[in-house]
Amino acid sequence: MVWAVLVVAGLFEIVWAIGLKYSEGFTRLWPSVVTLVSLGISMVLLGVSVRVLPLGTAYAVWTGIGAVGTAIVGMVLFREPATVGRIVCLALVIGGIAGLKVVGR
Repeated sequence: MVWAVLVVAGLFEIVWAIGLKYSEGFTRLWPSVVTLVSLGISMVLLGVSVRVLPLGTAYAVWTGIGAVGTAIVGMVLFREPATVGRIVCLALVIGGIAGLKVVGR
């Protein structure tokens, strides 16, 4: 169950990271609100997960989900480059996350 909480925390990290782009430096009210609320939810859920999981594992998985998800959303929504190099690097991050899940608790 705690792994599911951590995954949801990572998904909220994607939401707040994308919200940063839409908030335009916190100059737009509703995107800023979504960003801050998502950030809060993400942090609380991360905090819940580190009560059971090792801190290093939970933090690495959380940031990995956020980084990979944000990069993918950036490629789709903002037409950021989807080069072979970027895809390979994202695959390496995913492999690291999977490895931490296997050797983690």
